[in-house]
Amino acid sequence: MSVTKALDTLTVSSYLGDLKQLELFTQKILTKLDTTDVLKFLATFENKRTLNRKLSSINTFFHFCHIQSFTHEKIKIPMAKVPKNLPKYLTPQEIMCGLELIDKSTLMGLRDHALILFLYASGCRISEALSVQRSDILEGWLKIRFAKGEKERVVPLAPVATEALDAYLQKQDMASSYLWLNYRGEVLSRISAYKIVKKYLGVSPHVLRHSFASSLIIGGADLRVVQELLGHSSLETTQIYTHIQKQNLQDTMQSFHPLS
Repeated sequence: MSVTKALDTLTVSSYLGDLKQLELFTQKILTKLDTTDVLKFLATFENKRTLNRKLSSINTFFHFCHIQSFTHEKIKIPMAKVPKNLPKYLTPQEIMCGLELIDKSTLMGLRDHALILFLYASGCRISEALSVQRSDILEGWLKIRFAKGEKERVVPLAPVATEALDAYLQKQDMASSYLWLNYRGEVLSRISAYKIVKKYLGVSPHVLRHSFASSLIIGGADLRVVQELLGHSSLETTQIYTHIQKQNLQDTMQSFHPLS
């Protein structure tokens, strides 16, 4: 299933964790479960997003079992309806204010400064960013080789981000092909990257991905271009940012129209 659906290793690991949790809850072999068993398990989750994540794992598993004739019953439970909330994002001014707090006289300061600009300039997922190697950046273009779903994409990097990256790499003489390293020369962990962004901006790294997309939408970028840059397989996923575009238009009207 991981091959046929092109799932990345993190997604596969997450699916397996959900299925083990289901098995422990029911105390039954998974292929012996029926819809009632699954519904009892799902009823223990109040958060609809968590419930849907568990349900996605379960439906995928039972679909696989059915097409392989491991089970006779075709279990497919519809997802819970989740309200589409406006994604949290920072304005360019908020990001620049946070960057001013960084002490760039040290190697780790240069790294933190370059990492935040890199995330905002590329729209990378943090897992993608931490997998980037030096050879993946060429003439202002970033090749994302380990994207979600094992897909590749290429995105342009803003000059201010490449300049910050160059300043960091000129000081960094550790023997590694990877960009983002800790003080021991090891690849930076997701937890460490989270702490860096949280320290200076007060948000998670994923908010910088939302900020990247929001800045493009507010600036007038086509939705399909944003979809390509973010690596979304479906345009529907990218459409959450159209709410930001509408909000920006409303704010503009209220600020400049004489009748507002």
